[in-house]
Amino acid sequence: MKKQFAALILAILPVFASAAGTEVHLDKVDIDLTDKAAMQDGLKTFANYCMGCHSAQYQRYERVATDLGIPEEVMMDNIVFADAKFGDHMKIGMKPDDAKVWFGAAPPDLTLVARVRGNDWLYTYMRSFYEDPARPYGVNNTVFPNVGMPHVLAPLQGRRVVGCKQVQVVEDGRKQFDPLTGTPITKEACDQMVIEPGTGTLSEAEYDEKIKNLVTFLAYSANPVKLESQRIGTYVLLFLAVFFVFAYLLKREYWKDVH
Repeated sequence: MKKQFAALILAILPVFASAAGTEVHLDKVDIDLTDKAAMQDGLKTFANYCMGCHSAQYQRYERVATDLGIPEEVMMDNIVFADAKFGDHMKIGMKPDDAKVWFGAAPPDLTLVARVRGNDWLYTYMRSFYEDPARPYGVNNTVFPNVGMPHVLAPLQGRRVVGCKQVQVVEDGRKQFDPLTGTPITKEACDQMVIEPGTGTLSEAEYDEKIKNLVTFLAYSANPVKLESQRIGTYVLLFLAVFFVFAYLLKREYWKDVH
């Protein structure tokens, strides 16, 4: 038994070592599922840039329009580009067999991707493409090495390449600041990812906001009843608190003669 347990440990260790070796830094993103304007913008980005290859087949156009406050006419004119009805699922015309030929694998459905990957992962991933002539589509990704998809948002972000830029000095794990002015102390580093000026239609801050809105929509899509669940949960907790008071008083009434 001990030998079998030892063999199991030895078999598992390389897996953990591999996982530790591939860990990447993820940028934090704070999303607001009550911000309908952000989700509407994210839906627009998803429809214009993602739905050519990725479906959201567990969502319906009608449900999304209702939750995000979009009139049916606006939804049909601006989001539903295929021959689909308002109550249909958000599917795409690309066939899985064709996708395998073109991309090597069928692009995954993105309805639940925020649950599977997490908001921070999606936010970082969509901002981490860079030019790599060795790859079939000319791009790679620092979060997902050897990624098999093109950078469809490159016209917005611009050309991201390895170059030089000013970065804040870090010593002993702490960012350094000028003691007199409080401004960050920087140095030039030439192993950084930089956006070539003028190659994208959005500034870096605008692109980050665009991706944040896209992630907000995907987070909603992965759990469209989250806000409703939280609202109901609040009432349930209040009910339980009141019920506990009456239950305690009833218990005292039942046991007063015993004591």
